Amino acid sequence: MPIEVEIDLDLERLEILKRYRRLLRAAKPFLKDNDAKLIKKAFNLSVEAHKDMRRKSGEPYIYHPIAVAQICVEEIGLGTTSIICALLHDVVEDTDYTLQDIERQFGKKVAQIIDGLTKISGQFEFGTSQQAENFRKMLLTLSDDIRVIMIKLADRLHNMRTLDSMARDKQLKIASETIFIYAPLAHRLGLHSIKTELEDLYLKYTEPEGFEEIRSKLRATRASRDRFIAKFIEPIEDDLREQGYDFVIKGRPKSIYSIWNKMRKQKKPFEEIYDLFAVRVIMNSKDDPKEEKSDCWHAYSIVTDHYTPNIDRLKDWLATPRANGYESLHITVMYRPEGTDKAQWVEVQIRSKRMDEIAEKGVAAHWKYKGNDTKTSQGIDQWINQVREMLEATKDSKAAALEFLDDFRSNLFAEEVFVFTPKGELRVLQRGATALDFAFDIHSEVGARCIAAKVNNSLVPISQSLNNGDQVEIITAKRQKPSEDWLKFVVTSKAKARIKELIKEENKQYLTDGRSIIERKCKILHLEVTNELINQLRAYFNCKTPNDLYYRFGKGYINADEIKKFKHEKEAKLNVLAKINTDTMQDGKQFTKELKKMHGERADADALLIGEDMDKIDYILAKCCNPIPGDDVFGFVTVNEGIKIHRTTCPNAPELLSNHGNRVIKAKWTSQQKLAFLAGLRIEGTDRVGLVNDLTRIISNELHINIRSIAVETDEGIFEAIIKLYVYDTRHLEQLLQKLEKVEGVFKVARFD
Repeated sequence: MPIEVEIDLDLERLEILKRYRRLLRAAKPFLKDNDAKLIKKAFNLSVEAHKDMRRKSGEPYIYHPIAVAQICVEEIGLGTTSIICALLHDVVEDTDYTLQDIERQFGKKVAQIIDGLTKISGQFEFGTSQQAENFRKMLLTLSDDIRVIMIKLADRLHNMRTLDSMARDKQLKIASETIFIYAPLAHRLGLHSIKTELEDLYLKYTEPEGFEEIRSKLRATRASRDRFIAKFIEPIEDDLREQGYDFVIKGRPKSIYSIWNKMRKQKKPFEEIYDLFAVRVIMNSKDDPKEEKSDCWHAYSIVTDHYTPNIDRLKDWLATPRANGYESLHITVMYRPEGTDKAQWVEVQIRSKRMDEIAEKGVAAHWKYKGNDTKTSQGIDQWINQVREMLEATKDSKAAALEFLDDFRSNLFAEEVFVFTPKGELRVLQRGATALDFAFDIHSEVGARCIAAKVNNSLVPISQSLNNGDQVEIITAKRQKPSEDWLKFVVTSKAKARIKELIKEENKQYLTDGRSIIERKCKILHLEVTNELINQLRAYFNCKTPNDLYYRFGKGYINADEIKKFKHEKEAKLNVLAKINTDTMQDGKQFTKELKKMHGERADADALLIGEDMDKIDYILAKCCNPIPGDDVFGFVTVNEGIKIHRTTCPNAPELLSNHGNRVIKAKWTSQQKLAFLAGLRIEGTDRVGLVNDLTRIISNELHINIRSIAVETDEGIFEAIIKLYVYDTRHLEQLLQKLEKVEGVFKVARFD
């Protein structure tokens, strides 16, 4: 029987008041006139609305909105309106209160922001994404008030901080959404500390062992790291002090996620990653742009007086701030501690106190300084305008939410390129942008009529990629029309969205013809044309959207007779999948029952358990990550191929879990029969005679593992082998890894997908 925990309601009420008072203390410095009364009114309404609700942890639900409001104040720097919205952000979604109730009591602006934070309710068609639709809805409000996104990021941060109490599958879904869209969004808004914490928390729940290993190693090396930093900054501090500067110098370790990412990309262990921290020099200059820059460059000259800089790694974001408002001077210098033979590169970031606050708190901190410097705001304002244009271009398309999300996300982490118009006006574009991207950045009509460009006075095609400092002049012609080929070389969201919109206008007749062709053929084949059927046809013919499907039939790229083949091949699966809607997906027992009808029980009685009630049903192992027994996995319902099993660390997992959470089902391995699963190993080391023989002896003779393929390369004494082999489970694989690592000359053995 479950153990009942006695709840002391009086103690909880005291704790709620304690947290509320802490929130008021944090907000006190900027409260005006009636602000405290409005916050109290919002707090009382939230307490009343959520009085019977508890979080998964068992705590009163009201703890969550208070915590979100606290993050808005302390960690982002937002004001009274945001506190009220944070306290009320779940009221409309989770209780009987309506937006009209909120507007009557708190005004139109608060109701508008809360509307942007409220998820869309109702059913969604199979093949669409509720998460993408909700995200687009939130961004529609962003284009009027950016606080919507900042409150949402505070909400997501608190959810990630309290993810322990959630079930494992929910942890994976929420963490994947976070890394896929919310961490990049925090980066784009300049909220560095929030972005870093979201990334670290993602890693904590998706790669717990890797996260804990790096965290413990960072703790273990902290003392030696602190000594290293103290010695490094000593001469810099002396010189700056001698010259009368007010400053702070600190060493900050890089985030666990960034270290893990570096280890993975460079294929190196923790011990071989040297830039584990960055030294930050913060100059307490007056809020005068000229004086700030002068102080930063003076500090730069002092650092380079003592240490040799790597000129190729100098990044000057003082002259041209990043699009999210970030300003700083980054240099990398060589330093060899006394008493050691080994020198290493150290990154030094130099900025003013104002720049540091903007770097940590992003947009909200920028507003505080807006009167002094409007230059940093232009990037954010320009970005919001681009989002507004993208939303406008896709507002009438039901199937565009996922496509919009992909385009939008591609711009969030993008590096930048700085180019100039013929009149010398600076334009900031995404790295890799072409002359055509530049044309659309100037104006949609200029982009639509673009036939060529002059870059630094030389004639170039519209597909020409641009470099920093290029001066670009666009050449247009009245008869020019956008082409589908343009989508192959533009990279900015604005250009993609506008080209798609223009092509859509041009191709409306093809869409109408294609729809008619499909409907006529389906009528002959006795197939009812439903949204479900259209989505299955779309997936079968590898079309991204229904409109893409209609267009390809209308253009004649796909023959109508292909639908007969589709019906013949897919009839059995379609009959079942047509019955599955969003509701049955959320009901695990009904869902697995339907799937069992479709596939029948597996002949091999163990293999994998799937669904809420963990039934044994058929599945396919995803080729993108090759899961084997013992891996942490989840099931994903595809439109035409039944269930595919992916590892939680699969490169595609964040997108699947964040965009299609309603199609994800639980999956876990049972105790196995000895079935063989394909795995890949990469072995690196120094070459010697007999090395390959020693490796294959362990694999084949000692562990009796079948090798599918082996490829060996040697270059100047360095050895690398790629081996694909069949193992039973993760324990079997781990045993093999341990034995191979002990072979003479082997430096590293790693599994690859």
